[in-house]
Amino acid sequence: MTQYNFDNIIDRHGTSAVKIDRLDAVFGRHDLTPLWIADLDFAVCPEITAALSRRLAHPVLGYSEASESYWQAIIDWNLRRHGFSIARNELAFVPGVVKGIALAVNFFTREGDGVVIQPPVYTPFRTVVEGNNRKVIENPLIFDGESYSMDLDGLRSVVAEHKPKMMVLCNPHNPIGIQWDADTLAELAAIAREAGMVVVSDEIHGDLMLGGRRHIPFLSAGPDAVAVGIMLGAPSKTFNIPGLVSSWMVVKNPEMRERYYKWLEVNEFSAPVMISTIGAEAAYNNGEEWLDQMLAYVEGNIDFVIDFAARRIPGLKVIRPQASFLLWLDFRGLHLCHREVMDMLLDKAHLALNDGTMFGAQGDGFARLNAGTPRAVLAHALESLETAVCTVCKQS
Repeated sequence: MTQYNFDNIIDRHGTSAVKIDRLDAVFGRHDLTPLWIADLDFAVCPEITAALSRRLAHPVLGYSEASESYWQAIIDWNLRRHGFSIARNELAFVPGVVKGIALAVNFFTREGDGVVIQPPVYTPFRTVVEGNNRKVIENPLIFDGESYSMDLDGLRSVVAEHKPKMMVLCNPHNPIGIQWDADTLAELAAIAREAGMVVVSDEIHGDLMLGGRRHIPFLSAGPDAVAVGIMLGAPSKTFNIPGLVSSWMVVKNPEMRERYYKWLEVNEFSAPVMISTIGAEAAYNNGEEWLDQMLAYVEGNIDFVIDFAARRIPGLKVIRPQASFLLWLDFRGLHLCHREVMDMLLDKAHLALNDGTMFGAQGDGFARLNAGTPRAVLAHALESLETAVCTVCKQS
């Protein structure tokens, strides 16, 4: 068995990496430990780069189509990892999960229609809806101080009041890292079907399950989910290849699929990109060992952060995720206002984290930290945070 080295610190400067090369533009300074953008700081599985190199060694990069082995790799992966069956005709390429959400919004809704989101949630859920002149309908998650749950009674209420045409689901949910259980997904699907509401499920973090859990795709939640659901997936978070833009979608409802896929095809939205499909196929067929080792390493990172915060940063609570490498940090126990927390992170700790309010008003007092980095980087960041908290709290 190959042993992969996730402790290796890789210099990403000058590679057009948003996480590194956009620090000045986003945060106004470059001397920050970058723990914000949700990609990994680990070397890509070598089987992926080898497959890309083999193809790029050929001197002609002409028009191409996805091989049947590419589609089969997606089908096999979902069955093997999630016990989820996909037929070939149910699959389509999409140039990115967020673009997949935007395409669905434009096809299944009209300007002025309501679209439900459940904050705190990934920022593009809101910006895509609002940017396309649809109305955001919020159904906030319930937080009990320790964990989050979906407000299904609240969902019934907003559906009855606003008559939304669509809901954008995050499964697992970014930024809190919860994997919705089968009963919750089935109840959500029943509400949506009764209301005639399409559910677009972003499952980009679905391969990143922690603690021995298994991902539960929305479309596996029964006939109601099949009737209303569109599933979006990708190898990008899983294998650290977001730069390849190799996403895909699944629609199982035949009537919905026929109309939607025809529109995508006519407008060439679903035309696969050669390099994307080669990288994705290599990842799904040859990257499983790398992924399992990476997840074990990330889980160790998460334990490290939670333990460090509990022992050395009183007032900071880390919400343990069920999936992904993103951590939701609750700073409210420091008794600082949100602006003071963000200023402390930037000016005292020199950390680039995601401001919790970018995920909705429910993120006030929170920030998101990316734990998908070498442990030494995390240790340095946490020590800087500890010093900053001590300094600021003594002054307040």
